[in-house]
Amino acid sequence: MQVQRVVLNSRPGTNGVPVPENFRLEEITLVPDLKDGEVHVRTLYLSVDPYMRCRMNEDSGAEYLTSWQLSECLDGGGLGVVQTSRCRSFTEGDVVTSFNWPWQTQAIVKGNALQKVDPQLADGHLSYFLGAVGLTGLTALLGIREKGNVTKGADQTMVVSGAAGACGSLAGQIGRLDGCARVVGICGSDEKCKTLKEDLGFSAAVNYRREDVAVRLKESCPDGVDVYFDNVGGPISDAVISQMNHCGHVVLCGQISQYNKDVPYPPPLSEQTEETLQSRSITRERFVVLSYMSKAEAGLCELSQWIKSGQIKVLETVVSGIENIGGAFCSMMTNHLSAFLSLQYH
Repeated sequence: MQVQRVVLNSRPGTNGVPVPENFRLEEITLVPDLKDGEVHVRTLYLSVDPYMRCRMNEDSGAEYLTSWQLSECLDGGGLGVVQTSRCRSFTEGDVVTSFNWPWQTQAIVKGNALQKVDPQLADGHLSYFLGAVGLTGLTALLGIREKGNVTKGADQTMVVSGAAGACGSLAGQIGRLDGCARVVGICGSDEKCKTLKEDLGFSAAVNYRREDVAVRLKESCPDGVDVYFDNVGGPISDAVISQMNHCGHVVLCGQISQYNKDVPYPPPLSEQTEETLQSRSITRERFVVLSYMSKAEAGLCELSQWIKSGQIKVLETVVSGIENIGGAFCSMMTNHLSAFLSLQYH
């Protein structure tokens, strides 16, 4: 059968901005002649995430991320349905997901790379398994639980950058549910600010493109900042950290504003920000959700319950058609630098 796939056509370079031409759509012949342990899947959704920018370089800069190779099929979070199987764990019609799903409309994959999912956990929204009830949701939940030190009744203030993105929007809602008295989001438009406050329950929101972040934070966080869920890095994070309280906690989730730059990860901080962290005993430790997968099952159940009950609302951006996935990735990186945005295609 003929299937479509997306390969890495060229690299943007360590200081370059990705463009759609870095990706190439190809048509190949897939022979569904399965070996023992293999599964034939049809792709329903692919997740496009900021960390993939690092994989476009010859060296990803992170020991847990492999670089994509030129002219080879790309991969990432994906979800689909089993067509045929020679793996005892799966049968035709099963909905399955993987962290290393090939960017193909159909594919032959090893069964041990797949995980079966129950559509009811995502309230029937299959794309949620790549977002709110997947690694993105776990990143927000476990990041706050493991690094945020949120305590009910402690009258804490949390600030979230990239707050209208997939991870940030969840982190703010989880912070509120876990007991933060105030949750303030930073995002890139007045429309997003309105969504954060009116739909997601944020106490306040700051438009970093139009407003003075430092001034607005002082207004929105009169008692300072206790927890900072950092998705963006750069000057925005400097402004937040400068207003953090003694013994505060930074959840170092992402640094999307720095991903196009040739800098190590996490990127170096300014001397002033480093001094603030040290003098105020603020913790800032790298958070990698894959290090906490022993807590994934319980975390996903909790996220599922919150979504079903309406306590958490999910923001999604969906782009249709595998031919548009490269453009969707570039749009996410260039137009939403303050957001951890998940884009799926169907």
